[in-house]
Amino acid sequence: MSARPTPRLAGVLLLLSVSLWALGVCVGSSGFENLLLTLWDTASPAADRAYAWQIVMDIRLPRTLGAWTAGALLGLAGVVAQGLFRNPLADPYLLGSASGASLGVALALALLGGLPALLGEAGLGARVASSLFTGHWGIRLGLTGAAFVGAVGAVLLTLTLAKGVAHTLRLLLAGVIVGVVLGAAASLIMLYSPDSLQAMQAFLLGSTAFISWNAWGLMAGVWLLLIVLAWFLARVLDGLSLGENTALSLGLPLAPLRAALVGVLALATATAVAQTGLIAFVGLAAPHLVRAVVQVSYREQVWLASGMGGVLLVAADILARALIAPQELPVGVLTALLGGGYLLWLMHRRSAPTATGGL
Repeated sequence: MSARPTPRLAGVLLLLSVSLWALGVCVGSSGFENLLLTLWDTASPAADRAYAWQIVMDIRLPRTLGAWTAGALLGLAGVVAQGLFRNPLADPYLLGSASGASLGVALALALLGGLPALLGEAGLGARVASSLFTGHWGIRLGLTGAAFVGAVGAVLLTLTLAKGVAHTLRLLLAGVIVGVVLGAAASLIMLYSPDSLQAMQAFLLGSTAFISWNAWGLMAGVWLLLIVLAWFLARVLDGLSLGENTALSLGLPLAPLRAALVGVLALATATAVAQTGLIAFVGLAAPHLVRAVVQVSYREQVWLASGMGGVLLVAADILARALIAPQELPVGVLTALLGGGYLLWLMHRRSAPTATGGL
């Protein structure tokens, strides 16, 4: 390994990101070659050229950039969770925050389904679907806020049940319990609020297909804010990696800094979940892949893992579109299948019991 591997990894991630952005714009039911010919052929009807331009600029480009940004948010949430709880198996889903975010979105959808003034005067099914996938700023912010409240509540509930972060197995079990209970609550809302059923089904499968420019702008703004905040808070994660007593001896005010990190974790998860639905295991895998290549401080891990998360989700999205083209798989289903296999492999590697009783 090179003495300075971090710039090389950053360069590789940047190259992969740009390459996948370009590939993501090319992949779809309408071949990119046909779209280019239509755009550049001056003899093509104006309506055909406008349609091709709309496919590229209003559908594929925001979708690809949005997939990268959502993955970057999940990768950031994953590395913060693993550092904050000193647990390499922690991620937004295993800690229950994603389930909390989904419950918040379910509640918001149940309310929005009864507000035709906000969603327009279209038919009921169209109103419900648009409440989740509309480009309207107000709806997007409302869903993100509801997801954030749910994610924070879920993390706090997990920590309460686990009685802190000292016991690895208890923390993971508490996260699983919270995730199952909150997922059941979201299902009950779907049962008693049929108006939101269509949107929630699409949401639970996870998809980047409906990301608009407004949704991408919201995710990009939140990501820029959180990556800077996480970079400044990374010293806390480095201190915690040496043990809580060591962190205290360094003069770190752990209580408020931990609260800030929980806020970063919850907001990153909530913003991604509110725009794309449930997309599993990106937050778990991204930090592990970074640490498999480089051993660096959390100040470097936060942005490397974030970039890795973006690369993973764009790659998964392209694969989901290409596997059964012209149809496509929900990307959340694909990441769950791939991530489940990765988690089994990871658990097999860590099968020996540890001093904390962890996996």
